[in-house]
Amino acid sequence: MFLLVGIRTKERLLSTVTLVGEICGVTAPQSVVRTSTKFTAFFIPLFPVRPSRYRLECGNCGAARAVDAGSAARLAA
Repeated sequence: MFLLVGIRTKERLLSTVTLVGEICGVTAPQSVVRTSTKFTAFFIPLFPVRPSRYRLECGNCGAARAVDAGSAARLAA
């Protein structure tokens, strides 16, 4: 009998907002992305291994910076 277990990380685009990029200084679309990592058994996600993380990615230069859950929720709304 085989037991298939593992960890899966998924990224989900929450929203896209237009802001000034922190690195490039250009007004460009910024993507709010949530990353969650879950323990899986037989390819079924069971429970989170770590808390969700949020980041803001610049559409112009590709730079990404971490944001907290509150900021991500305000930007996504």
